[in-house]
Amino acid sequence: MASAVEGEKMPPGKAMTMGQHMVDKGAQMLQSLSPIKEMSQHACTFAIYSHDMSRQIETHHFITRINQDFLQCAVYDSDESHGRLIGVEYIISDKLYEGLPEDEQKLWHSHAYEIKSGLWVNPRIPEILGRSELENLAKTYGKFWCTWQTDRGDKLPIGLPSLMMSPQAVNPGIVKPELVQKRDNKYNISTNSLKESRVEIAEPEWINPQADYWKQHAKGFIVDVEQTEMKKREGIEFP
Repeated sequence: MASAVEGEKMPPGKAMTMGQHMVDKGAQMLQSLSPIKEMSQHACTFAIYSHDMSRQIETHHFITRINQDFLQCAVYDSDESHGRLIGVEYIISDKLYEGLPEDEQKLWHSHAYEIKSGLWVNPRIPEILGRSELENLAKTYGKFWCTWQTDRGDKLPIGLPSLMMSPQAVNPGIVKPELVQKRDNKYNISTNSLKESRVEIAEPEWINPQADYWKQHAKGFIVDVEQTEMKKREGIEFP
C-alpha cells in the first residue's frame, strides 16, 4: 500500500486493479523492454529553470550510453518507486557540441562545474569506480527539457516544456545549500568531501561561451505555442 507521501505525489486517478497488475506483469515477462534494460547508470544532481532561476530542483537521471560521445537520460524527480518522469536530457561530447549551429548551442549547458563541485553523484557507487566516467562527463554538454513541473505542485504534466540549466559557481546558478544537504542526508554523503576528492579531475581547456548562455547575457529561454496551418497530404481534403 502506498504511503501518505507517495499518495501525495501520485497523479489523480483510480487505484490499479488486480487485473491490471496481472496484465502488466505478463507484459514484463513476455516483452523485451530492450531500451529500458540498456539504462546502466543512476545519477543524482540538480537543475535550474532557464526562465526562472529561483526555481531549483533535485533530479535523478537514468542513463543510457549510446556511444562514447552520446548519452540519453530519462529524468525523474525521485529514485523511489513513485518517481515521476519529468523530462529528458541528452548529453554530448565537446566534439559533437562544437559541430552544432550557434543558435542550437545556446540551449545547452556545461557539466564541468557540476562534476568538479560534487553536485553530480552516482548514489551508492564508490567514487573510485565512477572516476573515469566523471572525467569524461566533465567535458560534456547537456540539453535538458522538463515536461512536468512537479516542484510547483503540478499533479499532471501540464503546460509547455521548460529548458533547464546546470548549476554554476556564480549566482543565480549556485544551488541552495538546503537542497544539497537534503540530498546528502538521504545518501549519507558529503558534497564538500566529494568536491575535495575531485580536485584532480581535469577541467576542459575551454568551455564554449554559447553554453550556459545566461552567464554571458543574463537571458533565458522559454517555449511558446504558435498556431500554424497544417501541412496536408496530397489529394486529401480536411476538414
